[in-house]
Parts: sequence; C-alpha cells; structure tokens
Amino acid sequence: AAKQQIAEKTIGLFKKNMLVMVEGGTTIMEIAKKIPEQLQATFFTLSPQVAITLAEHEQLNVISVGGHLGKNANLHTGAGVINELADIRVDLCVIGANGLSAKEGLTDSDWEVVQVIKAMMRSAKKTAVVCIAEKLNSVQRMKVCGISDIDYLITELPPDDLLLSAYGGRLIKI
Repeated sequence: AAKQQIAEKTIGLFKKNMLVMVEGGTTIMEIAKKIPEQLQATFFTLSPQVAITLAEHEQLNVISVGGHLGKNANLHTGAGVINELADIRVDLCVIGANGLSAKEGLTDSDWEVVQVIKAMMRSAKKTAVVCIAEKLNSVQRMKVCGISDIDYLITELPPDDLLLSAYGGRLIKI
C-alpha cells in the first residue's frame, strides 16, 4: 500500500513530452503500472521488468539502456551503461532508495548500482527519490549522493510528518 501511495504521488511529476529516466525495483514497478494511459512521454530504464511494464502503455516511448544484468538488483550495470547515460539528457530521473539519511544522503550496498545511479543523476535536470518510510534514516555502505543533490523526496508519509522534518529544510520538495 505504501508503494502504491508513492506511485500516485510520483506520477504527478510526469508531464507531456517529458524525457524520464527510471531505475528499477518494486516501487518503480508500481509507478510504471500507474502511469496514466494518455501520458505521452519517453522513458529510459535500466530494468528489463520496468521496460516491459512501461511498454504496455501505448502512448509511451520506452528505451531500455542495456549492459550487464546484475542479478541482485535486476538492473543493467557496467561501463557500457554509464557511457550510454553520458549521452542522454532527461527532464527527470526517478530513483528508488535503499538507504536515505539527512546526514549521509542517498546510499546503497551495491557498488555497480551506485555508479550507474550517479550516471543517471548526471543525465537529469531534476532527481526524484522514492522511498518508503522504513528506509528513511537508514544508511547503506556506499554513498550515491548528498541530500542536497535530490530535488524531490516522495514517500507515503504526509509532507508535515515529523519523520520528514530533517529533510525539508534542505531545499528538497517533499
């Protein structure tokens, strides 16, 4: 239910003719399922499962960025993916969080995934992080970015929830 609430909030960021880059994972899958049928946009993704789900939307142009398929994250990773991402400029990048802390920023436990997410963020004008509340104030082993590098933080919580108070003062739209 929390991931469906996050998906509902996230689709409000999508506009006609946008270029959007999305990662993978269960929250991103919920977002892909909830995209309105009438939305015309181009989506880039590193996830085969997300690409298939997005392709069910007739109005979407879906581009899968390929490379080595990491079995843990079910994402394409590696130097080839990072090189491809260097040539893409999208309006919005949507990333799932494995760890997010106001002090440590966005973190993950998979080195290859961290490198690809950094490349995704470099290719985007704006970055949205989708994060269920249980992953807030948690830290993984490797840093993806500081909290100031995130433009939007989307959770199932209301924006005035006390758990989010540490994030709101850092120029993030919650």
